[in-house]
Amino acid sequence: MGTSLGRGYFAVQALAGAAWWLGVFTLPGVRRATLGGLDPVLVGSLDIPLFVVGSALVAAGIRGALWVVVPWTLVVTAGMALYATLTQAAGWGAVLMIASSAATVFATALVALGRLPGERLLLGPFAFRTARGTRPAVLLAQTGLQIIVFWGLFLGVIPLAIAWCERRWRVHFPLGEAVSAAGVVVLIAATALGLWSAYAMSTRGSGTPLPSALPRRLVVAGPYRLVRNPMALAGIAQGVAVGMILGSWLVILYALCGSLIWHHLVHPHEEADLEARFGDEFRAYRSRVGVWLPRVRRAAP
Repeated sequence: MGTSLGRGYFAVQALAGAAWWLGVFTLPGVRRATLGGLDPVLVGSLDIPLFVVGSALVAAGIRGALWVVVPWTLVVTAGMALYATLTQAAGWGAVLMIASSAATVFATALVALGRLPGERLLLGPFAFRTARGTRPAVLLAQTGLQIIVFWGLFLGVIPLAIAWCERRWRVHFPLGEAVSAAGVVVLIAATALGLWSAYAMSTRGSGTPLPSALPRRLVVAGPYRLVRNPMALAGIAQGVAVGMILGSWLVILYALCGSLIWHHLVHPHEEADLEARFGDEFRAYRSRVGVWLPRVRRAAP
């Protein structure tokens, strides 16, 4: 199924690429929005065989074509992003190529491996290891440092860079003051949930939210009584809220894509680790508490 899904994506990519090039040569608006001042004949003479035809060959089952499609897609993406940043033209071309590169990488894994290797993301600070110490003060300090670093990066530096590119590339749509105001409310609520979750993890579980210092005990108190992953829920909501405050649809999309990556690539390994360490206790907890949303218990008749 994974291989078929990957090949199916490359078939769609080949068709979409062909349709886009048809638009480039027939519709001036498409050409300006996606290529700016670049020569369409020169770019097309390379992109059509290397991207469009290459994707079609992968879809047909010729895996060797991946060695052409993937490098070319990444090189074009980097070139388009640089061109859009320097010239403020072809911003939509940069956005489309970034989306294409991300999808191409995932589809390549499906074609080559038949699955998405989420375990390869669990490296360094994201590798699963139980916390060494048990002193609450130390664990709280470690948790606070983790929050400063990771929230600063994923909710500060990266969103600001994305929002800047969105405006620089002229693909920005004003979302309105009401959206920004709502984002402040969502950010406050999500941050409170994240801090509550981190405190429960440190004091009740003798660990931290980071996979490299996992709790020694299964945490089922505080927000963990309602959902199994309140920290992840808080992080995604914070990302969306930051996008709302910045008025950036690309930041909101970045946060939502992060939720998909976490849910499909990280979450299964996290739950497998919890089941291996806590056994029946975790299985019973999983059966009564949802991942993202609280489960409504029906009253006994």
